[in-house]
Amino acid sequence: MTERDLGKQPLSAEELRELIGKQDYRVFLNTRNELFRTMNMKIAPPAFEEALKLMAQEPNLIKRPIVQIGKRLYLGFDEKQWKDF
Repeated sequence: MTERDLGKQPLSAEELRELIGKQDYRVFLNTRNELFRTMNMKIAPPAFEEALKLMAQEPNLIKRPIVQIGKRLYLGFDEKQWKDF
């Protein structure tokens, strides 16, 4: 298992693109983040490329923790998901 502090080593836009893959990128956005609220992303989410750029520049915009086990990806703290580990 590899651990990474996104505050000290943010993910690049390319790393995010690879991590997100074919999933809906909007689930990666942290709805509690100030930028998310001030840009009204709930109503008008940014386009995919813009979202990648914003998440790379502002790591707190990414829902965390991100846990990848094999091909499965878990985002945020969901007690049920964590129990399934």
